[in-house]
Order: sequence, then C-alpha cells, then structure tokens
Amino acid sequence: MAKVEENTVKPLLQVERLKTYYPITKGIISRTVGHVKAVDGVNFSIRDGETLGLVGESGCGKSTIGRTIIRLEDPTEGHILFQGTDISQFSADEMKNVRPNMQMIFQDPYSSLNPRKRIKEILAEPIKVHRIVPDHEIPKRIDDLLEMVGLSKSYKNRYPHEFSGGQRQRIGIARALSLNPKLIVCDEPVSALDVSIQAQILNLLKDLQKELNLTYLFIGHGLGAVRYISDRIAVMYLGRIVEIASKKDIFQNPKHPYTQALLSAYPVPNPHLRSNERIVIQGDVPSPANPPSGCRFHTRCPLAKAICREQEPELKGTRHAAACFALD
Repeated sequence: MAKVEENTVKPLLQVERLKTYYPITKGIISRTVGHVKAVDGVNFSIRDGETLGLVGESGCGKSTIGRTIIRLEDPTEGHILFQGTDISQFSADEMKNVRPNMQMIFQDPYSSLNPRKRIKEILAEPIKVHRIVPDHEIPKRIDDLLEMVGLSKSYKNRYPHEFSGGQRQRIGIARALSLNPKLIVCDEPVSALDVSIQAQILNLLKDLQKELNLTYLFIGHGLGAVRYISDRIAVMYLGRIVEIASKKDIFQNPKHPYTQALLSAYPVPNPHLRSNERIVIQGDVPSPANPPSGCRFHTRCPLAKAICREQEPELKGTRHAAACFALD
C-alpha cells in the first residue's frame, strides 16, 4: 500500500485496498457474467477530529465507499480498521457493538426519515436499541438533540412531512448524533438543499465537530462545500483515489490532470483570481463494469503516455499524493 501521509498518530479510520463489487447477472438462473467495480482498491486514513472530503464525478464510487465503511454494504476485499480493529468481516451482531461509534447522514432528507413516525419516535429508536440512556431519560435526550441542531423541542411531536428540507436534514443530523458517535459519514448532506440552507447546515456541522470532537468523511461533488468544511481532500475517478492532500494543496497546486480539470470548472467569485484556462475533459466516463487497463483516466487524459495504457500508477507521495505517470 502506498504511503499517502506522514503521521505518527494512529488514525481513527484506516482503509486498506478496499474493493466493493456488484455482480452483473444474466439469464433465468441469474448467472454472474461480470462485476461492477464501484470501489476498486482504495487506501486512505482519517485522523481523530479531522474532516476528509471525498469528491469526484457522479458514479465514481464516493457513496459506495461511505456505505461500505459503515458496513451498509459488504466489502469484496480489503480492510476497514476502525480504532485499530478490522471490522471488514464483522457479522451483524458484531457490528451492533461498533455501530454507535459510526453513523451516517444521508443525502436525501425526504426519504431518510420514516414518514409514519413522529420525530420523537425516530430519534428514540436508536437510543433504545443501543441503550444509550435509561428509558426515563430518553425524552430529555431527545430535547437536547433537537436543541443541539437548532430546532425547538416542541417539534418532536410532528411528522417529517411538516418540515422543510433543511429542517429534515437537521433531524437527520440529530439522529446521527443520538448515539454519541466518533465518526460520521456525510453522504452529500447539502446537495438536495437550497444554497442559503447549505451554508447553515455546513456551519452547523463545523460547530458540532468542534463541540463534540467529531470526525467526518464528507462526500460531495460541490467543490465549494467540500473546500469549506474539509481539512484534506481525496479526489476519486472510476473507483480509485487519484489524488489526496490538504485542501490548500489541492486547490492551489493540483497535480493530477483530472483534479486540474475539476478545479478549472470551479467558479471563483473574485474576477482577479480567476484563471482564463478552462480544461475540458474529452470523451465519456468508461463503464465501471469494464474499466480501462492501466491508468483509468488515460482514455480522457491529454497527458497520457504509452505506459499509462499498460500499467496502473500508484498513489505516491507523503503529504500530497497523486497517481500519475506524468509526475515521475
């Protein structure tokens, strides 16, 4: 595994050679004829109290990584080390002991809440299952959670359809906080919200992180939101991470051609700081069921060489790592 950062502190989460494949079936007996390689050999780590942003085009495998880390999806290969323990092969019963420390905020605030339950029931369910507090303390715990995310405790008797999108997402955040987690996977938590509401939710997440010492994996395709909340950023393309560094290095000194193309499309409010060069990526994203040999970006890369078609580049570097033969 490539060493992508230099740090003596043991990470809260360490992902090693992670693969998540989905079978492609055909025929009456559902014979497997191939696999969709949603995540195909990913390595990264997240330190305690840090926010790692994960960006890339739709379909590159960002959300699958988040769901696999939380074990909502089973990994095909690789290791997921949480607090030094490999949970990649844990059973459902074993994961029940880990689950309170790992929670997820989902992208869609409309479908992630049960429309038939009141807010107090939605928030009380995980607390009861994991016995976070005694039953007689649950009502107060619910009030505290709502106050923590900026909602009135009187809202607990309402149903999800009575709230706006931003309020529903606050409820989703409260549910994730209900078990006192250490790690929260934020799966594009602001992409379905209005721009003004996005800023409120991002500020709330930052405040909660500081107050509760939370660690985030923040998945998104909006570079502005990812830049605002992240300490480091990992860039994904077709199931693999192609670059990972601090947000300052990613935005000021991108190394990988794909990262450079992504940032060239990023709108900069100050006209004096805008670049006149716009990098347009040619061609379509290859199918994850049949990815190209060698470097997966070579079919669209203006810097592609012969070796790019034959060998897969490793993620090289310490504080700023990139997988590209053009950098050698």
